[in-house]
Amino acid sequence: MFLGTYTPRLDEKGRFFLPAKFRDELAEGLVIAKGQEHCLTIYTPEGFQQEAARAMSGPSTLRGIRDFQRMYASGASEEVPDKQGRLTVPPMLRQYAGLDKEIAVIGAFNRIEVWDLPAWEAYQTAQEEEFAQMDGEIAPKEPLM
Repeated sequence: MFLGTYTPRLDEKGRFFLPAKFRDELAEGLVIAKGQEHCLTIYTPEGFQQEAARAMSGPSTLRGIRDFQRMYASGASEEVPDKQGRLTVPPMLRQYAGLDKEIAVIGAFNRIEVWDLPAWEAYQTAQEEEFAQMDGEIAPKEPLM
């Protein structure tokens, strides 16, 4: 499970140090993909397979499902962190998420999200009061796993 918020810096080669707490689980490889709100998502290979299975479960005869499948699969990249725990973010994904030097890496239970730091701060500020007022109707009644 991925938890917490970290603020590493992106270097000139588009790399950042994965938080130490995440490194062991991702050392053998990961999948990084486009996420909603212009962030990036990072999954273990198994976690990405579960997400892909959900994406593929819809009928490809529906345009919205085809569009989602295309965007999601075409923007995904299999990566392996280096021995120092650095992850290189492909240029296409850096551009999609608007990543520069200051980034936020957040744990989101089954995935990690990578945000441009100012975008994360704006999102967090906008969502904080709504989160504080959420009730049980938003939370799933059954575990997602």
